[in-house]
Amino acid sequence: MRQVFHRLSVRTRGKGLTMITAPILDWVAGSGIEEGLLTLWCRHTSASLIVQENADPTVQQDINSYFEDLVPESRIYQHDYEGSDDMPAHIRTVLTNVQLTIPVMSGRPVLGTWQGIYLFEHRRASHSRELVLHLMGT
Repeated sequence: MRQVFHRLSVRTRGKGLTMITAPILDWVAGSGIEEGLLTLWCRHTSASLIVQENADPTVQQDINSYFEDLVPESRIYQHDYEGSDDMPAHIRTVLTNVQLTIPVMSGRPVLGTWQGIYLFEHRRASHSRELVLHLMGT
């Protein structure tokens, strides 16, 4: 049994979904681990990780719209030290995940045909987000 770690820096364009599947697939393929478990960890409280459809961009648009309606910035929040989009970003992160666990078989994360891995940025401004990848297996 081996384990390997990697830090992945992702630049976002502000609110929305940023596809991160390709660099993750590349790193797993280069790790030499054929069978195991991949854990992805987002080191932030205002961004999250999701697995979602990667074929039709209207899915991403609808997800973004839904979260805008579900957790509006227009509401008054007590926590507003970093701006009106900060507390809604924290709530959106609570509703999603900062961690994903994906099985690895034959040197690849086991994703469905239309599944992609996304960093879900919940703040309006562009950010550099850091992810930690941990792969354990043989």
